[in-house]
Amino acid sequence: MTKSNAQIAAEVIVERLRTDGYDAYFAGGCVRDILLGREPADFDVATNARPDVVLDMFPRTFAVGAHFGVVLVADDIDGEEIVTEVATFRSDGAYSDGRRPDEVRFSDSPQEDVLRRDFTINGMLLDPQLLAETGDLKQAVLDFVGGRADLAARVIRAIGDPDKRFSEDRLRMLRAVRFAARFEFEIESETEKAIHAHSEAIFQVSCERVRDELTRMLTEGHARRAFELLDRTGLLKQVLPEIDGMHGVEQPPEYHPEGDVWVHTLLLLDKLPAGVSPTLAWGTLLHDVGKPATFERAPDRIRFNGHVEVGVRIAENICRMLHFSSEDTAQIAALIANHMRFGDVMRMKESTLKRFFRLPRFPEHLELHRIDCLSSHADLTLYDYAKQRYETLPEEAVKPPLLVTGADLIAAGYHPGPRFKEMLAAAEDAQLEGHVSSKDEGLALVRAAFPVDSPSPLGQ
Repeated sequence: MTKSNAQIAAEVIVERLRTDGYDAYFAGGCVRDILLGREPADFDVATNARPDVVLDMFPRTFAVGAHFGVVLVADDIDGEEIVTEVATFRSDGAYSDGRRPDEVRFSDSPQEDVLRRDFTINGMLLDPQLLAETGDLKQAVLDFVGGRADLAARVIRAIGDPDKRFSEDRLRMLRAVRFAARFEFEIESETEKAIHAHSEAIFQVSCERVRDELTRMLTEGHARRAFELLDRTGLLKQVLPEIDGMHGVEQPPEYHPEGDVWVHTLLLLDKLPAGVSPTLAWGTLLHDVGKPATFERAPDRIRFNGHVEVGVRIAENICRMLHFSSEDTAQIAALIANHMRFGDVMRMKESTLKRFFRLPRFPEHLELHRIDCLSSHADLTLYDYAKQRYETLPEEAVKPPLLVTGADLIAAGYHPGPRFKEMLAAAEDAQLEGHVSSKDEGLALVRAAFPVDSPSPLGQ
C-alpha cells in the first residue's frame, strides 16, 4: 500500500526522535485504523521526549498544548504541508472541569501513557521501524489494554474504569457513540451503563465540541445508527431534546405509512452517505423538527399546520446554541423552509419555478426532497420532474441579465419608492415567463401596470 504523506511525515519524526535516543511510536486512532485495514486520516506520535526537546528538535513547531505535553510539528512533503501531533507520555491528575486535566505528570512509560486514554481500540501504540524491519504487524503493536481483542470482538470499551474516563472528559461519551456507529461496533455494557449515568453532565462540554461530534456522526455514513445509540444511551434528550421529542408523534398514515416522526427521521438519516455536506445532513435531521409542537388531530386527519415556520425557528435556535456560522445556519433554515414547496413544483409558474431553482445550493434541496419521499410514500414523481427541469434549464434562463433595472425605471420617470421592488419583480416575472424579451417590452409592461402619473410609485 502506498504511504500517505501524513505517514511519511510521522515516520520522519519517529526516526529523528529514535536517533536522538528517545522512544517514539505511532499512537491512537492511526494504529486502530491500520489494524482495521483503513487508511488513517492523520498520524499522531507519542514519545518520552519532553515538549521543550521536541520544540527544539524540529525546525517548524507550535506549542499549542505544551502544558499538556502536545507539540505540533510541521513539514512539507511533496508540496503538501503536513502537521503532526507529537505528545509526551504522561499521566493525568484530576479533571475538575470535565474536559482537561488540572495537572499532568510527564512519564517515560508508554504503558502509563495509554492508561489515561479513552477507549481500548484507541489505546494501542505501533513501532513503525519494527514494522518496516519485520513486516509483522502483530509484533510491531504495543497493546497494554486489550485493544486488539476488542477490535476483533467489535467492541467499544473504556480503558479501566469507565466512570472515571467519562468524569475526566465528558466528550468521550459522544465519541463512544460515534466510534460505535462508524465502525458498526457495540458499546460494551459497563461502558454504556457509565454513559447513561453521566449523560446529564454532557452540558459541561462546550457547544462547539458537541456540534462537531454530532456533525461527524451525521456525515460519516452511519447517521441512523449514531442517533439510535444517542437515544439508547440517554444522550439524545440532553444534547438535542427537540429531536428526542419526535418519539411517538403520529403522522397521517396515508402520507407516512412508515410511522411516527422519529421513525421517519431515522429513515432519512439512514440514506445519508459518508461525505454528505454538513448543512444537508443537519437539514435532514431537522426538516420536521417543528412537527411535535404543531401536532393536531383534526376531524379529517392528523395535521401539522405551520410546522415549517415553527421548524425554522427551532432550527435557528439550535444552530445559535451550537454556534454554527451564519452561512450554515441560513442554509439549514432554508432547507427546512423550502422542503414542502416541492408539492407544488408541477403547478408553479415558470417564473416561480426558476426562482425556486435559484436557491443557494439547490441540489441539497433536491436531495432532501428525494430522501424525504423515499422515507415515506416512496413516490418520486415530483422529484423526477424537478430534477429534470433543473438539469435541463440553462443557467441563463434561470437567472438571465435583467431587462429592466431600477436605473431604467428612474430614466422612465418613476421616483424610487416602496413599490419599486414590486415593479421590478413584475418586469422580471414577465421576462422569466417569456412574455417580454427586450427592455422596451419590459418598460411597456411596467407602464401598463404602474402608470407613471400614478401616485403610488412616487413613494406615497
